[in-house]
Amino acid sequence: MSKTRLTVGQALVRFLAVQYSERDGVEHRLIEGCFGIFGHGNLAGVAEALLESELSRPGELRYYQARNEQAMVHTACGFARMRNRLSTLACLSSVGPGATNMVTGAATATVNRIPVLLLPSDVFATRASDPVLQQLEQFDGRDLSVNDAFRPVSRFFDRVQRPEQLQDALLGAMRVLTDPAATGAVTICLPEDVQTEAYDWPEELFRRRTWHVPRPAADPAALARAGEILRSAKRPLLVAGGGLIYSEATEALRHLVEATGIPVAETQAGKGSLTYDHPQSVGAIGATGTTAANALARTADVVIGVGTRWSDFTTASRTAFAADGVRFINCNIASYDAAKHAGASLVGDARAVLEQLDEALGGWSVDPSYRAEATARAEEWDRTVERAYSLGHLPLPAQSEVIGAVNSMSAPRDVVVCAAGSMPGDLHKLWRTRDPKGYHVE
Repeated sequence: MSKTRLTVGQALVRFLAVQYSERDGVEHRLIEGCFGIFGHGNLAGVAEALLESELSRPGELRYYQARNEQAMVHTACGFARMRNRLSTLACLSSVGPGATNMVTGAATATVNRIPVLLLPSDVFATRASDPVLQQLEQFDGRDLSVNDAFRPVSRFFDRVQRPEQLQDALLGAMRVLTDPAATGAVTICLPEDVQTEAYDWPEELFRRRTWHVPRPAADPAALARAGEILRSAKRPLLVAGGGLIYSEATEALRHLVEATGIPVAETQAGKGSLTYDHPQSVGAIGATGTTAANALARTADVVIGVGTRWSDFTTASRTAFAADGVRFINCNIASYDAAKHAGASLVGDARAVLEQLDEALGGWSVDPSYRAEATARAEEWDRTVERAYSLGHLPLPAQSEVIGAVNSMSAPRDVVVCAAGSMPGDLHKLWRTRDPKGYHVE
């Protein structure tokens, strides 16, 4: 077997540069570049490897200068969302607080099922110079470092103590990054001495590798049960989550709801699944929801959740769906989420399952009066939004007026970004989304 002698840092860069994802026959660079802040722990390791890569093989793995570690991870999350979780960015940090600054971003990624690759530096594996700068010393656990804080907020965690371990760690990391049911923050800790160690690597490690992202369909028996439940429904409501957008299922959703008349409410991550002015779109659901969506939620007899993890805001802490005997049909790529609320579980890709449901329901449709009610409620809410956009508060405009002004000035494919305070709640209700990627709010 042919071998190539490289440091661990060089091997890491070479490997990441040739990883691809593929879905529906379309390939994407899996790691499109990396953010990095270099200092104690990685300056002579991964940083030097990136510089060597740029000088000898320009464009192999693009480096983006960063100023804040937490911001690196949040930006990588945003990038992965825009790429429907088929591509992401790596985030490199120095040892100590440089690494732990990324923990909040890691938690955000894992909570929201977003793939990001975190490569924090770690203390010397040899312990020859312990304690090094910013090293955590635990009296009863010499193998601990601050990077162990990543364990509970990562979907995959490994620490490369020897060069031989890198290959296994990298392959495991790529598996999780490309698994829509298991993805989140992926953390590989790199001790500062190990980064600079040379090793004879199999050349196969650096050959182009494509990770297939499948579209699993729902089990036929489960689909039959869900179809039976839906056909008996008088007031169904579909709740669109982020997984629906990531699976590129918006067209399948539109076709299904136009044929059946089922109204669609949206979570924060699912906002934009339908355009705001679509007749079946009743807007935001839950604690920050519209009057249209929440009125229909209170009386819904069947709730179809597609790509949602049913957070407390979406369910208004389990108070939004109040009808006696309400039943749930949960479509999700992750069986963990599909089983929530003891509903009928459709485990599979959102687009594939929506297409299956569309076919299974045949010519079934809700009663025309219910279709008309949902559209009327949506139109009334849109008039409420218009009034909120033009309150005329002086001398300072109301928050809703600011949202309206920005919305009117933005193009359909512009992206609104917001993270904290009261603004996300108002945006969920009031922002008129015209594109599935036009809304990025945590």
